[in-house]
Amino acid sequence: MPPTPLARAARVLVTGAALTVLAALAGCGSQDHADEALGTKAALQPQQQKKAQVAQGLPGMPPVLDPADVYAADRPNRLSPVVRDFPSRVYVPNTGSNTVSVIDPKTYKVVETIPVGVQPQHVVPSWDLKTLWVNNDRGNTLTPIDPRTGRAGKPVDVHDPYNLYFTPNGKYAIVMASLDRQLVFRDAHTMKTVKAVHVGCYGVNHADFSPDGRYFIVSCEFSGELLKVDTEKMKVIGQQKLPFHGSMPQDVKISPDGKKFYIADMMANGVWVLNGDTFAKPDFLPTGKGCHGLYISRDSREMYISNRGEGSISIFDFTKNKLTKKWHLPGGGSPDMGGVSADGKVLWLSGRYNSEVYAIDTRTGAQLARIKVGGGPHGLAVYPQPGRYSLGHTGIFR
Repeated sequence: MPPTPLARAARVLVTGAALTVLAALAGCGSQDHADEALGTKAALQPQQQKKAQVAQGLPGMPPVLDPADVYAADRPNRLSPVVRDFPSRVYVPNTGSNTVSVIDPKTYKVVETIPVGVQPQHVVPSWDLKTLWVNNDRGNTLTPIDPRTGRAGKPVDVHDPYNLYFTPNGKYAIVMASLDRQLVFRDAHTMKTVKAVHVGCYGVNHADFSPDGRYFIVSCEFSGELLKVDTEKMKVIGQQKLPFHGSMPQDVKISPDGKKFYIADMMANGVWVLNGDTFAKPDFLPTGKGCHGLYISRDSREMYISNRGEGSISIFDFTKNKLTKKWHLPGGGSPDMGGVSADGKVLWLSGRYNSEVYAIDTRTGAQLARIKVGGGPHGLAVYPQPGRYSLGHTGIFR
């Protein structure tokens, strides 16, 4: 029996009320828009969110926020509830001192020095954002640091942890065992080995993932090669030699639109531009001597490229597809690895051969501070940062 006119009217009223309540609830959870000038984008409409979720590939991976920008979750100051109350700090692993220097970014001063294992290379945020892992490469351990308290916990035995990444679904940690010539997939929480993948290249060190998480690209520093790895199968599915004699690829970052991978090369003095899907021969973009680290601005428009051999930072504009600026550190330096502040206003980089850390204004390129730390500072982590989860290294967030 069809509904009466009165019933139809009641149904409309109930539906309208429900939509009003949902809208009010959504408003309660929204964040202020003070950061829109720095590139914050409007929220996706429900239909767009549905399409993004369908495009998701790796099982268990959080839905993609914006298919056109893999860094959509990294907008200024949009901290996850998990990290919102963490004190803002810069954690600097000193490979030559076996310590981590902790800097207060408000005062530009070292507030603590934490003893860790032998030759710490990188400080890596865990997938769930709750732990910072110090990669003690020659000490064959990972030291956990609680970013809420700044206290170090009991080291975990992990062999040759030069660098550390996490699968986009949070299931596995991936240890870049550089000297062992392995990619070691481990349980993301216990760090127990699940599968050790032997690779046919030397010096696996950095990586980044495709937008759907199905594969990741790895740089091999000592043999000048790139790998393409199937995430779910934990298997190398592509390998190529870079077309430059003596190539030493370093950091890897994907473009905001997910169509290209950029690979820094410290001997070629520039960045390789790779189509990850086809894994064809990459193009090359000269940037500066000792090209090393790659960092994305909070509005996804620019990439900061550290040129360690000449003390400079090149700026690549994704919208213009070209280099637009170059900042030189006063008096030189050796800018290496680092990250961008939560508000997007400061680029932090370690000075690998100068026992110092640089704070650089991302609007002007001016040096804000030069801070003395331990010997051989390397993969420093700025923490906390915006994002829903971490893919590893010094902070790759989605």
